[in-house]
Amino acid sequence: MTRLVFCRKYQTELEGLDFAPFPGAKGQEFFEHVSKQAWQEWLKHQTTLINEKRLNVFDPEAKKFLEEQRTKFFNNDDSVEKAEGWKPEEN
Repeated sequence: MTRLVFCRKYQTELEGLDFAPFPGAKGQEFFEHVSKQAWQEWLKHQTTLINEKRLNVFDPEAKKFLEEQRTKFFNNDDSVEKAEGWKPEEN
């Protein structure tokens, strides 16, 4: 049976994650309030940021940057970093 959550990114009820994406309170928060769709979109965006900016994910500054971007992404903040040359998809 599919577990539904009220997704904080899309502000609607969607299929939830199968498990917390990382341990601790923050992981539990994402498990309870982020949809599977939104999480997959974040992973794709995060990968783009890592590649585009050539981030070393073991560097504390890079981790901090990605955490800030993740927060902005899920809060629909317009200041979230985009890939160079990024254009919104046309529907």
